[in-house]
Amino acid sequence: MTQIVQETKIVSADATALGVFGLSLITFVAASQKMGWTAGSVYLIPWAIFLGSIAQIWAAVIDFKRNSYFGAIVLGAFGLFWIAVATIWAIQNGWFGAVPENADLKQFGFACFGYLFFCCFITVAAFEANKVFGAIMVLILVLLGSLGLQLLGVNKELFGALAAWAEFLISLLGFYASGAIFLNTFFGRALLPLGKPMGWIKKG
Repeated sequence: MTQIVQETKIVSADATALGVFGLSLITFVAASQKMGWTAGSVYLIPWAIFLGSIAQIWAAVIDFKRNSYFGAIVLGAFGLFWIAVATIWAIQNGWFGAVPENADLKQFGFACFGYLFFCCFITVAAFEANKVFGAIMVLILVLLGSLGLQLLGVNKELFGALAAWAEFLISLLGFYASGAIFLNTFFGRALLPLGKPMGWIKKG
């Protein structure tokens, strides 16, 4: 009986704070490299795998169990994104052997644009969740677009700087959002505001 009660609590728990923290931590660490504060990508890989990927996918699984559609899809999508990015970094660092001569990093740029297209839809829904999520998604659109253009060789200096600042701001807003969600959920009331939904589109 105790085991059943415990399992019910796990299924009903809100894992959004964990997932958003995972996104915040990896973007914070990755932004440090883009900003030039740190160098290389070797020590980014563990954070991308465990916080960027596993934490978000774990939170997504819990949200699927809770029938929390937004969190399940968004956290799951970004969790998979970061495991792919970690794999790219591992390839670049020779973890799987020598990089083939015909390897073309522009393909990563096209993947960024693919996520950009999908994130346009997510952004609409994010503003109907709360304003902080909406702002984070706008910054993610800037990050993906800038990173994609940089990888395609378009004005690398400008779009590299835009990507760096967008990622850094994503991490800061994400830390606030994860902390607010954690405290608000724990205390059962809104201690830290996330901003009311925009109310542009009514759910059916």
